[in-house]
Amino acid sequence: MSESLVIWSVAALLVAVIVIPYYLSFRRRNWRDAARKTEAAKLGIDRPLAQFPYVDATSCIGCAACVTACPEGDVLGIVGGTAAVINGLRCVGHGVCETACPVGAIEVGLGDLKSRIDIPLLDPDYESSVPGLFVAGELGGLALFKNAVNQGTTVGRHIAALARRTPRVSPDAFDVVVVGGGPAGVSAALTALEHGLRAVVLEQEQHLGGTVLHYPRRKLVLVQRVDLPLDTHLEDAEYTKETLLELLERLITQARLPVRFGQRVTDVRRDSGLFTVTTGESAIQARFVVLALGRRGTPRKLNVPGEELPKVMYKLIDAESYNDQRILVVGGGDSAVEAAIGLARQSGNEVTLSYRKDRLVRIKQKNEQRFNRLVGAGKVKLVFSSEVTEILPAAVRLRTPGGSVEIRNDYVFIFAGGDPPIGLLNKIGLQFGGGSATPKVPRRDPLDPEAGARGNEARLP
Repeated sequence: MSESLVIWSVAALLVAVIVIPYYLSFRRRNWRDAARKTEAAKLGIDRPLAQFPYVDATSCIGCAACVTACPEGDVLGIVGGTAAVINGLRCVGHGVCETACPVGAIEVGLGDLKSRIDIPLLDPDYESSVPGLFVAGELGGLALFKNAVNQGTTVGRHIAALARRTPRVSPDAFDVVVVGGGPAGVSAALTALEHGLRAVVLEQEQHLGGTVLHYPRRKLVLVQRVDLPLDTHLEDAEYTKETLLELLERLITQARLPVRFGQRVTDVRRDSGLFTVTTGESAIQARFVVLALGRRGTPRKLNVPGEELPKVMYKLIDAESYNDQRILVVGGGDSAVEAAIGLARQSGNEVTLSYRKDRLVRIKQKNEQRFNRLVGAGKVKLVFSSEVTEILPAAVRLRTPGGSVEIRNDYVFIFAGGDPPIGLLNKIGLQFGGGSATPKVPRRDPLDPEAGARGNEARLP
């Protein structure tokens, strides 16, 4: 056998063993992802509406490293040989896809905020259209504990730099009033303290934590590596809710940062170089203001008969308090699914989840896996395409495709989203996308039970 024949035979063997299987696998993945993207487009879940990965198609090599790295599982796919966003509503901005890309073809961001009527217009330092008033955290469109901390720290540093160049108008005024005691607000206030400024935090709840406070007990919160003020560092990828809340409390105590609880801000006005922040009890003056509010706002109600009964609740903090109960959970987002999971794991509970659509389309992959196992084990009963029509002392009536159904019931947990503080922001005079100071309240996204007045974004923003 000639040498050239041997070489060609080896080459053909390599093609048959390696290249052809890889090519077939690549084509199958491409067909599958293209079908997923088509389905997602029909459902309206392909459009990423909060932070999401931008893919530079001219640089992408289609290696799928980003697809594999994504903790949510199905945000990205390979379509036409390059990475593409498929289920945009699942993206919560972890950023690991950006890190995993070997050619730097992905950047996680918010996009062109000038077209977003639900997010205030902010400069790179998170200063709003009202000079001296800053926005940090999920109100600005970014989810995740890490993003909130980083934004709050950036705002605190920038305010400190501005304060050095701005003369004091009143010796009695605070340097900074921070509205909101979540990770963004606490980080901003602590950073301001580190730079010698006088700061105070106003929190409408009776505890610190912001959005984290309302997570179910022992919920794992994705953090990644993040540096907090007071030389505090978080190295792990996930922490429990309780660990993070204890950390915030410890930092507040260590820094002796004043926090005023039960303070709901009703107005913020600027006059003669000072802001006046009005709450239900007082008016506080400051040189700078940071709005670190959540976007969930006031819980949205179903407006059905019986909703005023004491057995109806809009958040679940401690699932272990419920045993041997018949519980209905209403909603189709992560909050509803996580509540159902927590309640179904308690002794003797009969848990039913009612959702007005015919499938769950925007929950995290980890939640979906846990939830499906409980459904398969009979721990949770699913009632799709259903709506609550009446809540009775010992029962709940649902409208289903098969007609009205009445189920025995002890507690109802409603997770229909919340109305964000758009009214307050308009009153203050913030500019939103397109330069509009008074954006229309967007209609509810039919696929997102937790969006409502937030527009069509899936979760936080």
